Amino acid sequence: MMKKTTLSLIKSLLFLGVFFFTFCQSNAQTTISASKFDFVNICAGDIVNGIPFNEYYATFTYSGFPSDVIFAVEISDENGNFLSTPVLAKELELTKISATQQKIKFAIPTTLKGSDTYSLRIRSNISNASTSQRIKNFVNNDSFSVYYKNYVDSFSINNQAPTATFCSGGSMTLSIDNSTPSVKESSPVNYPNLKFIWYKDDVVIPGQTAASLSVNAGGSYYVKIDYGKCSDNNFSSNRVTVNSASGSGSTVSISSSLGNPFCANGGSTILTATSGNTYIWKKDGVVISGATSRTYSTNESGVYTVDVNFGGCSGSGNINLMSNSFDASIDVAEETSIGEGETLSVTVTDDASNPTYEWFLNGNAIQGATSDTYLISFRGNYKVKISQAGGCISSREFSFKVNGPPGLATVIPNIIKLGSSYWNIPDEFKNENTKVIIISSNGEKVLDVVNYQGDWPQTGIDIKNINPVYYYVIQGDAGEKKGSITVLK
Repeated sequence: MMKKTTLSLIKSLLFLGVFFFTFCQSNAQTTISASKFDFVNICAGDIVNGIPFNEYYATFTYSGFPSDVIFAVEISDENGNFLSTPVLAKELELTKISATQQKIKFAIPTTLKGSDTYSLRIRSNISNASTSQRIKNFVNNDSFSVYYKNYVDSFSINNQAPTATFCSGGSMTLSIDNSTPSVKESSPVNYPNLKFIWYKDDVVIPGQTAASLSVNAGGSYYVKIDYGKCSDNNFSSNRVTVNSASGSGSTVSISSSLGNPFCANGGSTILTATSGNTYIWKKDGVVISGATSRTYSTNESGVYTVDVNFGGCSGSGNINLMSNSFDASIDVAEETSIGEGETLSVTVTDDASNPTYEWFLNGNAIQGATSDTYLISFRGNYKVKISQAGGCISSREFSFKVNGPPGLATVIPNIIKLGSSYWNIPDEFKNENTKVIIISSNGEKVLDVVNYQGDWPQTGIDIKNINPVYYYVIQGDAGEKKGSITVLK
């Protein structure tokens, strides 16, 4: 009986020992101790080397954890409270410094709601294990600003117009522009986590954090993105002067996107009126059909007027829109003819500032043809380009075709004047089935092409005492033709 009792006691002691060892193992003390951050605030999203910056480091030591433990940087909510479902920073890189020390490179979520009272700490994937204390920043604070700057550029309000008007006793709304909502990066409005700060006469308007503002008092207004202590004055809008109006005759202004005078060659200019409810546009006193929006696009000079209804009061404004481009004309029809041996003088007339002229035959620049007049000796497709070098840098072109009477097509020129014309041949020889060869008087082949388009000579010919003579051979569906070409100085 004694032996049995002793054996039972030994078994009980062994069980208690195993239980105590297991209990101690499962409740081993775990600790995490993090170093201070090397920053004061987290201001992510600024463009560095062409990409948004979002890289930060957390270094920490730990003990009491199994070897396969995983650590992460935990982020509080915007009020500094850590949530039951942890919000974790994105791990970019993990460096194991030793068996008890690690360094995590992390990025904050790009959708984070910015605040000046965030906290961070280190946590593990072990249930009920210790977390680190709130990590302190460079100036020894454990609460600091954390923002991701989704939008890092200036932006506009009021369709970029510098003024706006509302009826006395009423109100109007200033809004951040978002003309292309499908292009997310085109406007801060497309980022719902952003907040804004509105200003009137350079004083903050308390409590106004939305993308629009209801205005019922005159003054100078603008808005900037609220990035807290990470804010940058560069991320703000244009200023808008808001006026109160009563009755009719309220002030209305019109701005031109390309200035006034404007350069018509740069495309249409956008006329923008003071913001109101409805609009009626006129040009030189005549109503423009369908022009009923706040903006109107035009490339024509004239006096433009807009009638704006502000809802209870109205006003009109006008602008004498002028173009600083130039006018030009040419004294030849789009298609004309010359007879055999005839010439045709063509002149362009213009009022361009410091003009230059270029003449082309069959798409090739005519060497030496740089004046406003050109003497045409051969048929073909001609073009002249007039360029204005001063003021509004612009150009205009005129194209025309010179034909010949029946029978002229078979005439192959045997004389060309150097610098003022090319050796042109009838159209029936200008095709991919016809070969043109030109040989100098000493037997050197200077041209051997198919589909010749009347562009020889391309380079200058040095004429000394005697006008050089070249010989041509034309071979194709129309048969073979041979002859000579004399080049006059």
